[in-house]
Amino acid sequence: MKRSRAQIVITVGPGSDGLKTLEAMVQAGADVVRLNFSWANLDDHGAQIDLVRKIEKRERIHIPIIADMPGPRIQGEAGHTYDKDKRSAITKQDEEYIRFAVKRGVDYIAVSFVGSAKDIEKCREIVDEVGGSQRVIAKIERRVALDHLDAIIAATDAVMVARGDMGNEVPLEEIPFVQERIIKACKAAKKPVITATEMMLSMVNSPKPERAEVTDVSTAIVEGSDAVMLSDETARGKYPIETVTMMEKTLLAAERHLGDKEKVNLL
Repeated sequence: MKRSRAQIVITVGPGSDGLKTLEAMVQAGADVVRLNFSWANLDDHGAQIDLVRKIEKRERIHIPIIADMPGPRIQGEAGHTYDKDKRSAITKQDEEYIRFAVKRGVDYIAVSFVGSAKDIEKCREIVDEVGGSQRVIAKIERRVALDHLDAIIAATDAVMVARGDMGNEVPLEEIPFVQERIIKACKAAKKPVITATEMMLSMVNSPKPERAEVTDVSTAIVEGSDAVMLSDETARGKYPIETVTMMEKTLLAAERHLGDKEKVNLL
């Protein structure tokens, strides 16, 4: 089966961390697995890592794993925000989680609520202390990060356009243009870029996406995204396999219209 050049990042959770479901998502087109360290505990994440490595052996492929740090996140009843008084995006809890992720051999550490290149450098220091070589993903989701975008891109190995939290700091109508700006900057720097958040959110409860969601995914690819990410859709959704299948179909269609444009894969 032909696979898209752009990669699909899936988030595992209660709806998808069983062997049968996770393996089916990989077979349907999932390329990279994200572990959201804002939820569950280290024992759960350790079991998820073991499961991914088991599927690697069964499918005879390498599946990169992203350990996504919570950062200075503040969870509320109706959603979450972050502690704006924190000078660093790397909290004490993050430091513990980064050490765990390095020891367990994940491929990427994603730093949440990045404010400057110093946050990326701090993450690298911790990885080095544990003797790791993990690559770092800068999640761009704060307005201040846009002010330091070029420096952040230069310091990191990959970038995530984290549109969910960005929507709390940037007017919603401006997000498409912020996304385009970040992707262009990453392409110029030859750094991989992931576009994330609510790409096919309706599929949490529906076996088919909205037409606007398909257009959104296609737009991300046309603009140059190297990967697109599924969050709740695969972590707690009712149709994780169908979602990956639809995402893969959408990527292949977009790429047919684009022709042979280079992608900088996370692998």
